[in-house]
Amino acid sequence: MKDDEYNMFESVKDIEPVALNRREFLKLMGGGIFILFSVGSPFSLQERRRRRGYPQDFNAYLRIGEDGRVTCFSAKIEMGQGVVTSLAQMLAEELDVPLSAVDMIMGDTALCPWDAGTFGSRSTKYFGPPLRQAGAEAKAVLIQLAAEHLRTPREKLIAKDGIIYVKNKAEKKVSYGQLAKGKKIERYLEKKPSIKHYSKHTVSGKPTDRLDGRQKITGEARFAGDIRLPGMLYARILRPPAHRAKLKSVDISAAQKIKDVQIIHERDMIAVLHKHRDVADKALGLIKAEFETPEFKVDNNSIFKHLKDSSPDGSVVTEAGNLDEGKGLASKTFEEAYFNHYVAHAPAENHTAVVKIEGDKATVWASTQAPFRAQGDAAQALGFSLENVRVITPFVGCGFGGKNSGRQVGEAALLAKLTGKPVQVAWSRKEEFFYDTFRPAAVIEIRSGLNSSNQIVYWDYHNYFAGNRSSQPFYSIPHHRVLAYGGWGGRGGGSAHPFGVGAWRGPGSNTNVFAIESHIEIMAERAGINPLEFRMKNLTDKRMQRVLMAAAEKFGRSFSKAPSGKGFGLACTDYLGTYLATMAKINVDKRTGEVRAERVVCAQDTGEVINPEGVRMQIEGCIIMGLGYCLTEEIRFKGGRVLDENFDTYEIPRFSWTPKIETVLVDNPEMPPQGCGEPAITPMGAVIANAIFDAIGVRLFVLPMTPARIKEAMKKEPHASRDKNWSIPQSIV
Repeated sequence: MKDDEYNMFESVKDIEPVALNRREFLKLMGGGIFILFSVGSPFSLQERRRRRGYPQDFNAYLRIGEDGRVTCFSAKIEMGQGVVTSLAQMLAEELDVPLSAVDMIMGDTALCPWDAGTFGSRSTKYFGPPLRQAGAEAKAVLIQLAAEHLRTPREKLIAKDGIIYVKNKAEKKVSYGQLAKGKKIERYLEKKPSIKHYSKHTVSGKPTDRLDGRQKITGEARFAGDIRLPGMLYARILRPPAHRAKLKSVDISAAQKIKDVQIIHERDMIAVLHKHRDVADKALGLIKAEFETPEFKVDNNSIFKHLKDSSPDGSVVTEAGNLDEGKGLASKTFEEAYFNHYVAHAPAENHTAVVKIEGDKATVWASTQAPFRAQGDAAQALGFSLENVRVITPFVGCGFGGKNSGRQVGEAALLAKLTGKPVQVAWSRKEEFFYDTFRPAAVIEIRSGLNSSNQIVYWDYHNYFAGNRSSQPFYSIPHHRVLAYGGWGGRGGGSAHPFGVGAWRGPGSNTNVFAIESHIEIMAERAGINPLEFRMKNLTDKRMQRVLMAAAEKFGRSFSKAPSGKGFGLACTDYLGTYLATMAKINVDKRTGEVRAERVVCAQDTGEVINPEGVRMQIEGCIIMGLGYCLTEEIRFKGGRVLDENFDTYEIPRFSWTPKIETVLVDNPEMPPQGCGEPAITPMGAVIANAIFDAIGVRLFVLPMTPARIKEAMKKEPHASRDKNWSIPQSIV
């Protein structure tokens, strides 16, 4: 592979940056059969108006080469979630080719159909169905071609492992590769074939090792930071000490004395560039700058009051019945508030982009969850048309929602334009913590009531800035209302926060499930019922009941009325159609306040399972990552100053924290595949909070549940409903 080339699986080589129309694409890809598909968009008309959606004339695009290999093009990217394997399984199944014959091209804007990005556990759920349909159509077209080649009626042909046979005459056959040789064919089918029934699957639904496993284990896998181009410069950019700080003066004279350093001062950007990163770092350190920094008005201690004071009017997320009528039915009432602090994405791979410009065209290699959004960022920075910018997405080393924006892409593009050379912008860890969009700090307030039969009769839920996802009750509550006051990111919450906030793995749900499932257990305790029995009593959703009982059977321990001293926790949720129940056994060191999870069981119904091994990996990863936001992860700040700059003060989960994890995949193949990259992280705050209460009788209302907060809570009276006036006690923050 040449220095200026890169492709995830080396399936497409020697491709220069080019703006491609349909004819150019066919010319570029060489010999092979191209099938263009016209399948209905999975998005509603309203959503298609808001977003570009999949192209109307096709929404899956594949190539069958002369050697019989199948290349699948997907704008969904691989950042550790395993869709590089599951999407290939889905296509291989419908085409009737071996999985080993499928090559994946992911996140290349010149080759892949448009997609909004990889987030929300939506790759398999939304891109999978049209991809399956495309595979079914491709096979049908190939059978048509084989019928012509073999001079045999289509109904007498069968396809298997990339070869089409005449029934009962195995010697009379033709391979996909033979049909593709020297041909470029566009053929549409008026009648769309059906995809396979799951009972006939031989590839999809089978535990499969990840296709990228070897590359990542051996270190062969390449990321944006591994791209090396002739003449490339490394850029280091002067950053402000705080968000909203203004540059007053700058002295670059010392940095200018370093040989071969280029210094760019363009509007508010001051950058130093050199062919060696360490020299650029040294030059940046010599720049003397003075900033005007706004006086901080909010910090970790005052953020929750600030959010309440800054909140917009509430909007209804969902409601049913009449709250006043529900209150009249209640014999026991509850009022509580729940809080979470800002949390960083802290990805393994920092935000990185490399940009190369040739004439009026540019190629971008970017660590991004949204290649087409990055294409727009680069085009805007360069003043190029979208068609003249190509984004190639290598492997992405984690995203968690933090790589949806492309600031580093715009920076690298502008610097490449100004210097006339390829430029890499790779954020330092300090920059990562500074410019990362954090999971928003949020407040949840809940009023609820039980009748004399311990049925939940009303539920009044107030959500300040968490986001709406998973805030809708799945319990059977006749009178309920959920109000949202602002959201995460630009959804009504941006101006209230001192810095950028946005999606964080399972956006909204982590905060909402923590509040909901903690509150459910508070009601169970007051009712004198064990938490599993209380949930079953207030559920009519048979699917959720099934998941709960599957988790309980695997957990194999009986729940008692809390606190029992056993340290058992339970939480469940509906995450965008994926149902799951999580149970845990924890230990609390009363002297230090430290919590250690010993065992976690998660039962998940994700509909039809494409790769059971991949689903288990995602569940396990969610559980381990979830322990971080439960127990330690909190961004410390003063106004726009972010005080955590690296992992010396921002503690993420360690291998020593890893509990025994057991997964239960609840079989539900009649339901189309749902998402599995995020659901299992969402109950972790609640399951650990509930286990802490069961262990030591102390209820935590703030995430993260640090040793200091646990020790402080242990000094107080046993749990009692204390928030009657919806105040925010300073002692909890």
